[in-house]
Amino acid sequence: MHILIIEDEAAIRQELKQLLENALYRVTALNGFWEETGAGSKQHDIVSEIIRVAPDLVLLDVNLPEESGFEICKKLRTISDVPVIFVTGRTDSMDELNGMLGGGDDYITKPFNPPILLAHIAAVLKRAHKDKEGNGEKDKEGVGGTQISYKDIELDMAGGFVRYQGKRADLSKNELKILYYLFRHRGEIVPRVDLVEYLWDNQVFIDDNALSVNVTRLRGKLADIGILDFIETKRGMGYRI
Repeated sequence: MHILIIEDEAAIRQELKQLLENALYRVTALNGFWEETGAGSKQHDIVSEIIRVAPDLVLLDVNLPEESGFEICKKLRTISDVPVIFVTGRTDSMDELNGMLGGGDDYITKPFNPPILLAHIAAVLKRAHKDKEGNGEKDKEGVGGTQISYKDIELDMAGGFVRYQGKRADLSKNELKILYYLFRHRGEIVPRVDLVEYLWDNQVFIDDNALSVNVTRLRGKLADIGILDFIETKRGMGYRI
């Protein structure tokens, strides 16, 4: 598997490259962000670079010269469905939501835990491979769309609600993220620890009961609009839809 790193801080770029190469990935690190023109300098066309390199996955920083990683990802999504994982020091929850809505497949904050980052990369690559094989479900509004449907249930990421047979339920941020993660792993058993890491990444301690409370509330909202027994609990393992 070939991974492209787009990170303007040389030390972090080298750390990522070494980590991935040690994990036996083929790695390309973009290190030239500027080109000289008659009018001075401007940022390289990074989207064109991604298409040229044709990686299996992109690790994309958010804070880049001139153009943010969010903007680059949105442009990329008009022509490519290559998986994108944001690796950034920006920890605001709205930044993470913007990354998801802009077509990102995952969001990791710095300083990252190397084993966790590698696990996220492996999960995204596995999911991308399954999507290529075809699983009968597609995002609406094209690649990176904000609406995902499964079993006649529609999740609207931009609107923050779920809809079924003409009825809708508004979701909290955590409820939205839980359902989004389960939709992206539909048919699979999602371990509780994976959901905890996805919801509360980089926090020192989270009461395990917090996840149960959020899932219970989500199930209640789904039941209110007629979606019953959608989220299945696999005792000792996790959840599945």
